[in-house]
Amino acid sequence: MTAVIQRVSQASVAVDGKTVLRIENGLMLLLGVVRGDTEAGAKKLVDKIVHLRIFADDASKMNRSLIDSGGELLVVSQFTLSASVKKGRRPSFDNAAAPEEAKRLYEYFITLASETVPVRCGVFGADMKVALVNDGPVTFVIDTDTL
Repeated sequence: MTAVIQRVSQASVAVDGKTVLRIENGLMLLLGVVRGDTEAGAKKLVDKIVHLRIFADDASKMNRSLIDSGGELLVVSQFTLSASVKKGRRPSFDNAAAPEEAKRLYEYFITLASETVPVRCGVFGADMKVALVNDGPVTFVIDTDTL
């Protein structure tokens, strides 16, 4: 799994021109599922993300986690994170997990994360418009292969 996380002061998702969810102060997470990803990898990724100390403490140092800050997590499926652009000019999505498996692991990730932090999620497979205000800016790319 690949996750792009951004610390946000606000983020929202719209489907068919209507805002379906919004968060304030938390993390916006784009989640890509590739072939071979597992539930064990999802568990490691959730643990890393909710405990990652990337929110400011009273001394303005990144020393607080999403749990500590009381922030929300907005999760959006993002199959394009599986793309390879090594050959030619058109991205290849051969490494993407099959849609059924990707949805299963995406939902599993959300279930696990919901056990520790408030979670909102996009609509799997939908054409979404995602808006956010990146706070910092603070952005990280995390891959389960490197955890």
